[in-house]
Amino acid sequence: MSESQANPPLRYAISVPPHGDYGDPRFLVTLAREAEEAGWDGFFLWDHLAFMRGFEGPIVDPWISLAAIATATTRIRFGPMVTPLARRRPWKVARETVTLDHLSQGRLILGVGLGYPRDSEFEDFGEDGDERVRAEKLDEALDVIEGLWSGKPFSYTGRHFQIRDCTFLPRPVQEPRIPIWVGGYWPNRPPFRRAARWDGVLPGRLSLERRRTWTPTMIPVDQYREIASFVTDRRTQDGPFDFAIGGYTDGDGGPADRERVRTYAEAGLTWWVENLHGFRGDLAQMRRRVALGPPRP
Repeated sequence: MSESQANPPLRYAISVPPHGDYGDPRFLVTLAREAEEAGWDGFFLWDHLAFMRGFEGPIVDPWISLAAIATATTRIRFGPMVTPLARRRPWKVARETVTLDHLSQGRLILGVGLGYPRDSEFEDFGEDGDERVRAEKLDEALDVIEGLWSGKPFSYTGRHFQIRDCTFLPRPVQEPRIPIWVGGYWPNRPPFRRAARWDGVLPGRLSLERRRTWTPTMIPVDQYREIASFVTDRRTQDGPFDFAIGGYTDGDGGPADRERVRTYAEAGLTWWVENLHGFRGDLAQMRRRVALGPPRP
């Protein structure tokens, strides 16, 4: 790896769902401000339309919420983590992302993935839930978005998307482009091959039980090291690359938290993304976790 490919320093973010207890855009703005004040470096929102079948709580639009967050903060990076591009029009996403990048003076990170679950997020709305189809749409959408971000005349002929001689201005604030992180579940290899072509990776590990609750679990350090090696070996471009993880700390600022982060940093981690949600604790507990600040080793 060349010096230009060296990883950036370790940063810390908060990630929350825009639904349930968090299903209020004004509260999301307040929480983002609190995160910035507490020293966090990023604030990310899940992107869901319906979450899961049977979920009856409030859900707010993450993109409109992100616009409000962009204007209410001055320093933290932010973005959807992740947005399922297979159910979006990529030219619309290109417009939205550039607008958010200008609104925030270059602080947007675009997280992308296949989306989950396939039934409530795709099939219930008449969208094709097949993973191969969604993967094709995701790859084509990324090509389209990058092409439209160029600010030059752009045409595209794909299986799912076609564009004829379009020029989108303005270009993003960030150079060479808005960073794109790709999410995926290890050991599925395709998402991580995809991530190697872009600017970052966010591996996840999900334990969904029959009672439809989430057990907060993390990818073991040895597996994370394997992921980092797999992606790094397939990188073909110079420039920084971010290795993120959806993390869980004890939230007391103690040595166990710092040691946990340190071990992942040694495995290649550049972004610790602390997951906050109703399956982990109540709103008051999660706000206290934000106020405590990042688990710096």
